[in-house]
Order: sequence, then C-alpha cells, then structure tokens
Amino acid sequence: MVSDNLRGIRVAILATDGFEQAELLAPRKALQDVGVTTMVVAPKDDKIKGWNRKEWGHEVPVDIPLKEAKAEDFHALLLPGGVMNPDRLRMDPEAVAFVKHFAVGAKPIAAICHGPWTLIEADAVRGRTMTSWPSLKTDLRNAGAKWVDQEVVRDGSLVTSRKPDDIPAFNREMIQLFSEPAPTKPLRKTA
Repeated sequence: MVSDNLRGIRVAILATDGFEQAELLAPRKALQDVGVTTMVVAPKDDKIKGWNRKEWGHEVPVDIPLKEAKAEDFHALLLPGGVMNPDRLRMDPEAVAFVKHFAVGAKPIAAICHGPWTLIEADAVRGRTMTSWPSLKTDLRNAGAKWVDQEVVRDGSLVTSRKPDDIPAFNREMIQLFSEPAPTKPLRKTA
C-alpha cells in the first residue's frame, strides 16, 4: 500500500513569500494525509506569505529556516510555484544549493507551475521531459529540457505540473513517486 511506504518520509517544501497558496497547501495536505512529515523550509525565519491567484493570501509558518536546513535530512523535495516565489529562490545561492542536493542525489522532486525555475538554476533539467506554467516553456527548453503541455509529467525522480487546476493529478503522481524506493539515477545528468 502506497501510504505504508510513506510513513516516516520527510519532505522539504522549499518556498518563500509569493508562493502560490494552493500549490503549497493542497500538496502538503495530500502528503500529510498519507502519513508524510512535511517541513516548510524558507530563507525567512518565521512566516512566509502566500499569493492567492490575484492577491495576497495566507501566511504559513516556517518550520526550518533555510540557513539551518540540511537537505540530507529529507527524502524528497516539493517546489510550489507562484511567480514571485521561485524567482526569489533562484537568486538565493543557499536555495539553489539545497535543490542541487536533491537533484545530484537522485532524490524525488515534485515541482509545479513556476517551481521549475529553481530547478533550471540548479542545472537539474537538462535531458528531462517536463511541464510547467506555459511561460517557462522557452526557459526550460533553453536549459536543455523537453517541454510538453500536459497536466502532469513524470521523468525518473521528477514530477512536474502546470497550474493549480492540475493539483489532483500532481498530488497523485507526487505521492506515487515519493512512495517508491529511491532511484539510483541522478536527476541532473552530468556531461
């Protein structure tokens, strides 16, 4: 049973102010509902503020400040979207290094909407088939990914999705991926 394989799993949710509220809260709840421990990791120490489609949304407590987080303490990574959130994270060297740890270590990663921007900065998309919010299509292609317009795409240890409407499919594939034994193939392909 999938949920039995998820007991004891720790998932880092890397986000900062401007995360798309539904893309953090709904996947987090889905993971918690099957027994996964989720921890919000952020460059801030206390709370981060969500974006709810067209206006500011709710605040979410930060469980572990990024400066104190150790990627090796987590089994998997969730990258919610929102335009502001990953744009800020991809400019933060600590955030990029945190994501690289998962990519190089072949740990499962789930990214939705604009979340793949941080994966691009971590050089973790080359040779992968992915989806995202449509405006990232050229960015992903320029970084060496094959972009497709589908509600959810799985490529090895990576699951990607386009938008909040795709969350049910995203959650299903993310939970399936996180329940499987760790792959041995790194997400980031080396030259």
